[in-house]
Amino acid sequence: MDRPTDTREHILETAEALILGKGFSAVGLGPILTAAGVPKGSFYHWFPSKEAFGVALLERYFASYLDKLDEQFSRPAGTGRARVLAYFAEWMDRHRDGGGCAQQCLAVKLAAEVADLSEPMRQALEVGTRRVTARIAAALEGARLDGSLPGGLEPASLAVTLYTLWIGASVLAKAQRSAQPFEAAWAHTLHILGADAI
Repeated sequence: MDRPTDTREHILETAEALILGKGFSAVGLGPILTAAGVPKGSFYHWFPSKEAFGVALLERYFASYLDKLDEQFSRPAGTGRARVLAYFAEWMDRHRDGGGCAQQCLAVKLAAEVADLSEPMRQALEVGTRRVTARIAAALEGARLDGSLPGGLEPASLAVTLYTLWIGASVLAKAQRSAQPFEAAWAHTLHILGADAI
């Protein structure tokens, strides 16, 4: 870590893995600092509180997620609908074991835990998820323009519906340790978008 900002990134990266495993409230600063190999002063230099750290953690997560989403939705091959379906198919494939999403998706892991405990973290979650649904809506608008989205479907509200469906499936898959919620979400998504497959 040659630059000061590398320390901040290192703390966030190290903590994300710990928090995905145990949750935000269950992980104290001690284990984070020990795992990152940095003194407490370094933490408080970058983050005035654990809550501010939580906000930074979520902002970092969503920035990375949105970059990946932009790359996925800008792929030239196929129709707009096929690109949207590929996004949800990859979501299902990554988390098919029923527990994987909670180990990879900070939004799913923290939404229920921190929404009532921290208003700044709740706001970071709200902003991040709104940006995700906006990206999905833009992809659906592309599908509407290329004629691959069934008529009568409104991209913005449809994006919220689909994202809500898949977040809910992720929570249920975690609780049930089953891929069935993802399979149900996938079948419903295919039905909504008027497709038998990608």
